[in-house]
Amino acid sequence: MCGSIRRKLLKAGAAPPAGPPLRPFALFLFAYYAQVGAFAIYATLFFAARGMSAPQIGVLMSLIQVLRIIGPNLWGWLADHTGRRVAVLRLTTAGALLAFCGIFFAASYFQFIAVMVAFNLFSSAQAPLAEALLLAAMRGDASNYGRVRMWGSVGFIVAVLAAGWLLDWLGVGALPWIALFLLLCVGAAGLGIRQAPLAAHAEAAPGLWSVLRRREVIAFFVSAALMAGVHMSLNAFYSLYLEQAGYSKPVIGIMWALGVVAEVAFFYFQAPLLRRFGAERVMMCAFAVAAVRFPVIGAAGQVLLVLALAQLLHAATFAAHLSSSVMVMQRWFAGPLQARGQALYMSLAYGIGGTGGGLAMSLCWDKVGPQAVFYLAGALAAAAAGSAALSFRWQRQG
Repeated sequence: MCGSIRRKLLKAGAAPPAGPPLRPFALFLFAYYAQVGAFAIYATLFFAARGMSAPQIGVLMSLIQVLRIIGPNLWGWLADHTGRRVAVLRLTTAGALLAFCGIFFAASYFQFIAVMVAFNLFSSAQAPLAEALLLAAMRGDASNYGRVRMWGSVGFIVAVLAAGWLLDWLGVGALPWIALFLLLCVGAAGLGIRQAPLAAHAEAAPGLWSVLRRREVIAFFVSAALMAGVHMSLNAFYSLYLEQAGYSKPVIGIMWALGVVAEVAFFYFQAPLLRRFGAERVMMCAFAVAAVRFPVIGAAGQVLLVLALAQLLHAATFAAHLSSSVMVMQRWFAGPLQARGQALYMSLAYGIGGTGGGLAMSLCWDKVGPQAVFYLAGALAAAAAGSAALSFRWQRQG
């Protein structure tokens, strides 16, 4: 399967060759996000079948977000400290594979906790490490980042659909075997990645903490964390929201697919958009769209056409925001700080921001109601826009 995927990527031309080949990065991201999609989407069903209660499942799944705070920073520091980023990436893929094997032997709640902690400690670092290597291979020009990153989105939706069909046929007990196969594909794909030569710098790179203390960097990460919190309304509650509104599971699947298709389309065409409008305008547009999109989802839960149009806006609120964020971060975290910069983005945005947003929206769902979750998401998007505007203002002043 990995070989056939490689041939398809080569035929499609995920990115132009520049320095080290970029197609291995596309293949790695395809395999990595396929594994993420297959396991994370259906893990709740697996844990329920193994006798875990709803609160226990909630804790187990929350470990994915919590370990994003720790894992990326640990392995990102090691990668930048040693300069051997590919070796560290391969170490994390091997560690994730070995740790995941524990799921075949776990039987109790605390054994599953141990497996999830060990597995996510390694797996949470793989995407930021791969993207740091990718950005280094692009030699400072991140405008074509989306042409490679889109394969992660393709892998995600392909795996979600394929795993759903396989689990319907084989039963939810087959999930660990599906995830294990995809982890093997991740490891195989990692063997094709090569590290670009580290560029020589005329002066020493600034210390990490000296960069993090800058007010424009703090404001940027606050906006990124708020935007990750915004999207927890989708990741944690969208399927349940649609189910309670009376939509069938096939319709729910189609709605998710619409969002991913829109995301892939933006990633493919992002280069000319970013070159013409710049990262700042694209990012501020993403915040503005998010401030409208999510309240519309909350207000129009019974209008399928409106919900479908709102899903197409995922191209702006997720893909455009991510691509512009990657370009902005190159101003501070290029060269020797590349891996730690990507790790910090994963930790602060998706780790802290995603965890905090999920908790706030859980309380909102219970205390106020499902629609209020999406109204809160719109408010967080507006706050994220304010924080990003401050960051850009301070960057111009500096």
